[in-house]
Amino acid sequence: MTDKHPVSIDRMTFSLNEASRAAIDREVAKYPEGQAISAVMAGLRIAQEQNGWLTPEAIEAVATHLNIPPMAAMEVATFYNMYDVKPVGRWKITVCTNLPCALSGGEQAAEYVKEKLGIGFNETTADGRFTLKEGECMGVCGDAPAIIVNNTRLCSWMSREKIDALLDELK
Repeated sequence: MTDKHPVSIDRMTFSLNEASRAAIDREVAKYPEGQAISAVMAGLRIAQEQNGWLTPEAIEAVATHLNIPPMAAMEVATFYNMYDVKPVGRWKITVCTNLPCALSGGEQAAEYVKEKLGIGFNETTADGRFTLKEGECMGVCGDAPAIIVNNTRLCSWMSREKIDALLDELK
């Protein structure tokens, strides 16, 4: 592990805090010696939890800590939709619109959430509370339509009533 903190790019600075570095080190310890790159997904998640989203500086800080090329971390951060490379609202609502969910009401659920929040995909409400994202398969095709809140809370069988209850709860 290197400890080159803070990382500075374009007048912006991001530092992994002590708790984040320790959490990433715990993830690295799960893999064989020399395989720190295997912890890149966990490292990015940890940095995102610390910062709220992954700035280029946060991605580079994870790469530096893992001693991997920054592009390797950037490729992961920009490939998976659970990583936010732009600011998001307090609540990130991801609606699955992959084919099985779409055939089971996912498109209608997405349209209803758009209507309720007054935003489209990849937009954030004016108050900064909600960001709406379109998601790929969440692995619960039999429970469609599905929504994930902040990458951690899976909600299944999302009828209009369940969407209303979820949004009311998050307000």
